[in-house]
Amino acid sequence: MKNWLILTVMSLLALACKTDMVSKLEVKDFENGGYMRTVTPYPVGNATFSVSKANMSGTKMEFVAEAVTPNQGALFATYDLTIRFVDTTPANGTIASTSVALKSIAASAFTRDATTGYPRATITVTGAEALTATKLAATDIASGDRFEINGTMKLTDGKSFSAANTGANITGGAFYSSPFVYRLNVVN
Repeated sequence: MKNWLILTVMSLLALACKTDMVSKLEVKDFENGGYMRTVTPYPVGNATFSVSKANMSGTKMEFVAEAVTPNQGALFATYDLTIRFVDTTPANGTIASTSVALKSIAASAFTRDATTGYPRATITVTGAEALTATKLAATDIASGDRFEINGTMKLTDGKSFSAANTGANITGGAFYSSPFVYRLNVVN
């Protein structure tokens, strides 16, 4: 009886250890993408910046961005920004706004960082640029209103990446620091 028990336990152990062969995943077969890492300010948090209503041309949103794609940014083509105005102060009228083109920053405007090897550039949007792009006058805005800027990274292979098609690990994570969406609050 003791031998039968040992044989049964050994058989169960042998069956428990059996696995099917799993084929190796080849990295070259994965689809490649990209994202725009915000280097400074870090951590980017919710990507909120402010412009002064009293000094729209002298206040700005500014950050250092790094284009991350396979081969140290080799696939990066442009970073396109759109902007829309969000009117949260009905006391001075209500203005509806849709997203309009703000600027397109070509890969050639980026320079390779010596430390990371990825292309970097300082991206700046002044309050005056925000007004011009949205066709608003200074009287149309008030403290508490905001501009929302959305980025789209375009690659040389025709693919594009934005907050709409990028996962939360990239857009919300501190490591990747790539929100693709920036808020420009109007303050006094």
